[in-house]
Amino acid sequence: MASAQNPDVRLLVLDVDGVLTDGRIWMDDAGQQARAFHIQDGLGVAMWRGVGRTTAILTSKRSKGVAARAGMLGITLLEQGAEDKLPGLERLLAAANVTAEQTAYIGDDLLDLVAMRRVGYPIAVANAVDDVKKVSRYVTKRQGGEGAVREAIEHLLLEHQLWDQAIAAIGADR
Repeated sequence: MASAQNPDVRLLVLDVDGVLTDGRIWMDDAGQQARAFHIQDGLGVAMWRGVGRTTAILTSKRSKGVAARAGMLGITLLEQGAEDKLPGLERLLAAANVTAEQTAYIGDDLLDLVAMRRVGYPIAVANAVDDVKKVSRYVTKRQGGEGAVREAIEHLLLEHQLWDQAIAAIGADR
């Protein structure tokens, strides 16, 4: 049941570098960038979608790789190149037709603070900077890029009593 203490989270907004990844960007000799994503986060996003919830990505960088990963995960709400994350967040809220109070945001660094202060359920990854942890309602045990998104999704599913429904949605209950 939703309350001021436990809002009905309908939208989960993810930062990329340091949240979906470990924050490192690999550069090859041609100057091409590459990131590594954790496979367990992908199944977490599928579980979230399986209970009728929406996921979005909000990142200050622009990357074809991030767009490709979003597509692989079925994430259609994507804001890239958002140095000031508040306008991007507002566009995502409008596109998802949810309020800020119905939104969780997972962040790790100072650029995430403006969005985290706006949403009803801010979440920090374990290796987030202290200022981000201070504004968070939940801090993961896992670090960004190491399944922290999956952990946060499991936390939200359990808190909202949606775990069994999520397990059924991915067919893990058979």
